[in-house]
Amino acid sequence: MSRAPQPFDHAVRSDERLVLDAEAVRAWSARTAEALGRERAAIDAINVFPVADGDTGTNLYLTADAAHRAVEAVFAAPGATGDRAPDTADAVRAMAHGALLEARGNSGTILSQLLRGMAGVLAEGADGDHLARALATAASSARAAVAHPEEGTILTVAAAAATGCRDGGTLPDVARRAYEGARTALEATPGQLAVLGAAGVVDAGGQGLVAVLGALLETVTGTAPEALPPSPAPAPAAAGTTESCGPGGEGPGYEVLYLLEAEDAAVELLKARLDALGDSLVVVGGDGLWNVHVHVDDAGAAVEAGIEAGRPHRIRVTHFAAAPAPEPHRADEAPAHARGERAHRAVVAVLPGEGLAGLCAEAGATTVQARPGEPPVGDDLLAAVRRAHAREVVLLPNDTDLRAAAATAAERARAEGIRVALIPTRAAVQGIAALAVHEPDRSFDEDVVAMTAAAGATRYAELAVAERQSFTSAGVCQAGDVLGLIEGDVAVIGQDLTDTARTVLDRMLQAGGELVTLVVADSAPPGLAATLETHVRRGYLAVDTVTYHAGEGAPPLLIGVE
Repeated sequence: MSRAPQPFDHAVRSDERLVLDAEAVRAWSARTAEALGRERAAIDAINVFPVADGDTGTNLYLTADAAHRAVEAVFAAPGATGDRAPDTADAVRAMAHGALLEARGNSGTILSQLLRGMAGVLAEGADGDHLARALATAASSARAAVAHPEEGTILTVAAAAATGCRDGGTLPDVARRAYEGARTALEATPGQLAVLGAAGVVDAGGQGLVAVLGALLETVTGTAPEALPPSPAPAPAAAGTTESCGPGGEGPGYEVLYLLEAEDAAVELLKARLDALGDSLVVVGGDGLWNVHVHVDDAGAAVEAGIEAGRPHRIRVTHFAAAPAPEPHRADEAPAHARGERAHRAVVAVLPGEGLAGLCAEAGATTVQARPGEPPVGDDLLAAVRRAHAREVVLLPNDTDLRAAAATAAERARAEGIRVALIPTRAAVQGIAALAVHEPDRSFDEDVVAMTAAAGATRYAELAVAERQSFTSAGVCQAGDVLGLIEGDVAVIGQDLTDTARTVLDRMLQAGGELVTLVVADSAPPGLAATLETHVRRGYLAVDTVTYHAGEGAPPLLIGVE
């Protein structure tokens, strides 16, 4: 059937794509994460609906970044070349699955469903007509996932994108119409949703979706669309009407998110129960794995509802009435530590490998590097506590053998008037888990409890090469054998580091797990991390993997399972 000419029809340029192949999906996922990373602060600043908590841009970026990392993992998998190279179906499904596992907030959860809706169609074909159908499916599936859809939101923008390209066409034409439709719809959102009109801003989630479609347009045409004009800050009076949440405020006090393994029928019952408990309910996913998002006053009841429906994990609860951020210093004023003032709180961590120490230093920790055969002593740890220059210090030794030295250093620091909490972490992966939940703005005791819980929930393993023949708990090993130590005891003796690592991972995941952390040293075989990531992704539904590079001076591989 012939198609009538459309406003954007034109001769296809040589730099334009006619098919959204796997490499194009890869480029799109990278550009999406880059665009949302660039715009996250601006989008956060206009976030007034459904809750003015200023995190929509951040949530969209984190969701998109997870989607991109999932696509990269497909391309990094062993053998992903030649006849086994990823195709469009592999790439778009990975993008959607990565977003589902890491979806953050209301808009991030909706974005994951939009990508899931697109993936189902694009896996069947990747030309312009399929993209038009994919956008229509995405818009309808996202709307269906929201308990009470509102006009003037990301759902409206998604619907407009689909409508704009519903007649199909070449891939560049469809991408242009979708983008223009979304952008026009975004500009109209203040007139559709009262809170946006009162604040004088467009919808934050909708602006994020325009960035996603802009990244798609640039990928298929080779030309970036014109940047959106900067949005004004919300009017103070209007913003103030939406910020109050929790008891005595205008809305529920908590945001609850979790992944859920459950059957379809159980999820339908769960939706009804959560809808009665709160608002902003979004449930996305399918095929036994779901991402649940809801705002409630009773966070425990929301989690219990998930337990009754199936197996919830990666549970995140956020209190909207979070403690205010520290008062910023003037632009012409040096930070506290540079002015000789003590910081409020610091974390001191002992870490193997230069790369891992650098990573944790970037996260704000004062680090002490443990070199092979040269473990730090009490004086080294005390010097690090002093160097942190804080009134409160959390000390992470990350080694069972360092616990006594750390306790001594903590005691001496307390005598100097520093409040020190020693968390008895036994491995670097436990320290990473503790540092990930560190929040200096909450009370010291609450922070220590949260960090201790995160460390304690992380089982750890290490792979090493035997230097000599010896007796172990797993039998006799010979020099050169690969030893898989779980919780400090030799559990596996192998000949190949990659094979042994897979065996250790399988043993650890038999007891369950939600997140695998791999810390890879320079001495590890090339491609080890990609091989293990693929092994986890194929064998364990809903288990995510994150990889860090330890550089030199660390064991070949450290494994954490949370």
